[in-house]
Amino acid sequence: MFRSLIGTRKFYRSVLTLLIPIVVQQFITNFVSLLDNVMVGRLGREAISAASIANSVLMVFMLSVFGGISGISIFGAQFYGKGDMDGMRHTFRLKIMFSVLVSAAAIAVYLLFGEGFIQAFLQGESNGGDLALTLEGSVGYLRVMLVGLLPFAVVQVYASTLRESGETVAPMIAGICAILTNLFLNWVLIFGHLGAPALGVRGAAIATVISRYVELLVVVVHAHRHTDKYPFMSGVYSSLHVPRALIRRVLPTASPLMVNEILWSLGITFINRFYSTRGLNAVTALNINGTAWNLFCVIMFAMGSAVSIMVGQRLGAGEIEEARDVDRKLIFLTVAMHVVIGALMIAASPFIPLLYEVGEDVRALTSRLLVIAGLALPIHSFAHVTYFTIRSGGQTMITFLFDAVYTWVVTVLLAWALCTYTDWPVEKIYFCVQFIDVIKLVIGLIMLRSDFWAKNVVNDV
Repeated sequence: MFRSLIGTRKFYRSVLTLLIPIVVQQFITNFVSLLDNVMVGRLGREAISAASIANSVLMVFMLSVFGGISGISIFGAQFYGKGDMDGMRHTFRLKIMFSVLVSAAAIAVYLLFGEGFIQAFLQGESNGGDLALTLEGSVGYLRVMLVGLLPFAVVQVYASTLRESGETVAPMIAGICAILTNLFLNWVLIFGHLGAPALGVRGAAIATVISRYVELLVVVVHAHRHTDKYPFMSGVYSSLHVPRALIRRVLPTASPLMVNEILWSLGITFINRFYSTRGLNAVTALNINGTAWNLFCVIMFAMGSAVSIMVGQRLGAGEIEEARDVDRKLIFLTVAMHVVIGALMIAASPFIPLLYEVGEDVRALTSRLLVIAGLALPIHSFAHVTYFTIRSGGQTMITFLFDAVYTWVVTVLLAWALCTYTDWPVEKIYFCVQFIDVIKLVIGLIMLRSDFWAKNVVNDV
């Protein structure tokens, strides 16, 4: 049994070839996000809380885009495995249309209700901070970020399509260009260097928006200049035609995934809202913890992409047994790596808070949260790749039940009950919320053993 979980050297070389560009891009992205966080944190607790709350509100849009595009990408990866370039063009067009519609809807919602969403996070104790200043900074940050919603969505369309073909280097390069732009402009605009005005939190938002346009430019130019390498990009904008048969197949598959991401992100937003009742210190500490968590989770996120691509392509080619074998090895590799990464996170927990200009009480709280997050990381890594496994075979309704429904029925309900009916400190509540996913781990094991997910979804399209 154990030997079936270990791959050959050729297998690990193929994983690394796919994984390294994704990991490099995500690591740099999250490392710069950490530096961005530190720079904003230099402005004080109100500033870092303002950016954190606005980003929590924006997360619903970002994950909605991710969910819709990911649902369509199930077909893209299998079309590529089948060698159907017309199918790739059709899925690309669907992604573009989806991205424009969702971005327009999100801008309208945030303009109308954004301030109210932010105020919901500022109902707890101030812990000596200025809630009015936090609200003002967060609303200003959100309004600027709206300009960057459409380029963010279109970048996801191009990057996901290139990755479906196994191309991970080009999206990485585009991401690095955006990251370097963002880092430089943060330094200039937050603090007012090189003669620029010191714009504080608003400057961080402007830097992010500009970097998204840079990323979009790089990835679009690359994709359309190399149609010999990406034949599916040739003539992709010659029309917006998508066969009805494909739309009828995609909608029932992609819709649950999009709804899943919306509901999951809303669930996480509500959980953070419940945590915020423990005061501004909790908001600040959880923001620092979340930024560090993203940095330590880059391999986990990349392994999800590896499962989607490597398993999805084999399913599209009709290699069902090989897809199952590859998936088992990828899941084992993911969990094994995150036992080690979780230990590293725990070891780093006393030092990460020292990067921030916050009080000793916030630093101590952040350190305790990081230890809890490190302990729970192997559990979350297993759940993450299980989610992508089920999704790769088009089983998005089961994915919806496994992810969004579980989050609301179990995790959100637990966080609400503990925050409402106990006077427990936030770290004790955070521990319970993180480790309740042991139930999800057991459910995932049962589903993986059944092999119901291993299906080809493009044969009849």
